[in-house]
Amino acid sequence: MNAAPFVSRVALLRDRVESFDRYPFNLPALRGFDRLELHPRVNFFVGENGSGKSTLLEAMAVSLGFNAEGGSRNFNFGTRRSHSELHACLRLSKGIRRPRDGYFLRAESFFNVATEIEQLDAAPSFGPPVIESYGGRSLHEQSHGESFMALLTERFGGQGLYILDEPEAALSPQRQLAVLSRMHDLVRDGSQFIIATHSPILMAYPDACIYQFGAEGVSKVAYEATQHFRVTRDFLASPERMLRVLLEREPGDGSLSDPG
Repeated sequence: MNAAPFVSRVALLRDRVESFDRYPFNLPALRGFDRLELHPRVNFFVGENGSGKSTLLEAMAVSLGFNAEGGSRNFNFGTRRSHSELHACLRLSKGIRRPRDGYFLRAESFFNVATEIEQLDAAPSFGPPVIESYGGRSLHEQSHGESFMALLTERFGGQGLYILDEPEAALSPQRQLAVLSRMHDLVRDGSQFIIATHSPILMAYPDACIYQFGAEGVSKVAYEATQHFRVTRDFLASPERMLRVLLEREPGDGSLSDPG
């Protein structure tokens, strides 16, 4: 489990940025961004919606040659161009190892990936159907959560670089625990993960590097210091008190953002 990372660092080439007053460079987390040192095994990007964590993750994936809507490097399709120009302003430092496998998962566009797989398999080919790598069952004929699990258990083969954007989106807490177990198997097989998430279950993976995106920029934080952990812990410790604070507050008093 001490393998060298496939990607060790991501840096912003600030001299390539035309303006820090334009999206996405005007996001507080990116305005002062310089570089991040990546853990050789598991990295988490966490923060509120709109903080820039998924924007940076997507730009890293595109810079590494992945399709912007997700899939492996062999996928080359687009239903709507939505990614930013950030990828052109990044420098990613790669390790001496090359990944045997790789995948970029975007929860919001995984439906498009499933459709692309069906279209590829409908075309004449000398090779086996693409869907065989996902367990042989159409991803559209499974629930969102089932298709995600098929991706992790069937498609991810180890010794790979896996970039995941909110993989918990369609997963129950029990399935998130199953993802942790599968991640660990893949890590022991020499894989590296970079994950944007809101899940306090996933980010509990031991010895992971957690980067918090927020108004003060990007900083490394301990698991117990994340808002995700603290809010979840406080709610489960006293749901009645938390609900009373939330439901009895005056409209517009701001309590909803941090009821603890």
